[in-house]
Amino acid sequence: VQSYSRTFGLETVICRGSNNYGPYQYPEKLIPLMILNAIHGDPLPVYGDGQQVRNWLHVSDFCAGIGHVLAHGTSGEVYNVGGPDECVNLEVVERIIALTGADKSLLTYVDDRPGHDRRYSLGSEKVKALGWEAKVRFEEGLAETVAWYQENAWWWEPIRSGDYREYYERQYGSSLG
Repeated sequence: VQSYSRTFGLETVICRGSNNYGPYQYPEKLIPLMILNAIHGDPLPVYGDGQQVRNWLHVSDFCAGIGHVLAHGTSGEVYNVGGPDECVNLEVVERIIALTGADKSLLTYVDDRPGHDRRYSLGSEKVKALGWEAKVRFEEGLAETVAWYQENAWWWEPIRSGDYREYYERQYGSSLG
């Protein structure tokens, strides 16, 4: 994008988001995967020791951040749109267990992925200088997200079969659900 912008004078901005979460997220990602497994009473697979740190951004905040950058950003620039909260993956899973009322014994440690990042987070100073800031705190957004998945089985039930099931078994093994 930057090359094309420089070569042809096309006005562009690039937004890099941190880990998004919220409604309609495909269940291959940590938060929806854990919510749906907790709802079904399936094991909650956590990579390695679960101490990986992530920066979380509610999808509504990311959309607002993109809109803000489009309206106020400088062409050719890159903006990191990060969330206000960092959290250890294991703590995220424990919060989901608490919010869903799932049994803590569902927590299952699986071999870590090769090259799995221990920590990643974005510095959002540049986008904040434009006047944007995330509004949804992680605790609030996670509770709303859990409630959404609990109330919208019509959306995710078809996904948990077929191709997704095959993907899940390749990732975590057939014994996990």
